[in-house]
Amino acid sequence: MAFPSYKYFLVDIPLPNVAHVQINRPSKLNAWHEAMWLEMKTVFDFLSISPDVRAIIFSGAGDKAFTSGLDVQSASQEGLLKQQEGQADVARVAVGIKRYAQVFQDCVSSVERCEKPVICVLHGLAFGLAIDLSTCADIRICTSDVKFAIKEVDIGLAADVGTLTRLPKIVGNFSWVKDVSLTARVFGAEEAYRVGFVSQVLENKGKAVEAALKLGELLASKSPVAVQGTKELLNHARDNTVASSLRYTGVWNSAAFQTEDVMKATLSVMKKTKPTFEKL
Repeated sequence: MAFPSYKYFLVDIPLPNVAHVQINRPSKLNAWHEAMWLEMKTVFDFLSISPDVRAIIFSGAGDKAFTSGLDVQSASQEGLLKQQEGQADVARVAVGIKRYAQVFQDCVSSVERCEKPVICVLHGLAFGLAIDLSTCADIRICTSDVKFAIKEVDIGLAADVGTLTRLPKIVGNFSWVKDVSLTARVFGAEEAYRVGFVSQVLENKGKAVEAALKLGELLASKSPVAVQGTKELLNHARDNTVASSLRYTGVWNSAAFQTEDVMKATLSVMKKTKPTFEKL
């Protein structure tokens, strides 16, 4: 399939029904500015509804960084604070900042909202925005030499586009979350694996991407009705009560259970054959 042309992202299909999205600004350690997160939303919104894509790998181009975080120089020259210069009314400045933050949050959340499972491969530097983005992914894999940090405190801010909201629900250790969030200290692969932030640690980027592609291929081979439904229901369960999630699951599956994929999967088990599923 052909993808639209993107300025800051490389997108291809290395395996059937598996897309690979790469942040493509390696000369700047894949540091982000506003045009990048706006474009990222268009990428993931497109892949979310593409019937030819069933799983997505998300990584950073180059060998040095998944992303070093926000491009501070660009932000100081063109970002929000620059835009608000000369505006004296506090309420109006606050509304402008709030709107800007909501757009930024919405772009980052497009990774989480994507209907397809997203596997994030983290290598090299993975600072600041790297944590915001990877907490939106469904599965995280990293290299043994990765360096993580929630850096916002060191630039005078509380992280505001997802890390403080999602990370506590991912690792389940609030003391550790506060430790790394308040200190902005660097932590590595072993610590990330120990607390459950990542599910695999590989020797280098090549092997991590290879593992992600293998996992993506496995997910793409399964019923897209089942895989996408499972992602939706798990995310709902994370954010709602048990009773609400059970009710939601019942309503969801009252429709999903009627798919032909259930019969195909059941017969394949009985006949010991490999099922194929239609596009969704």
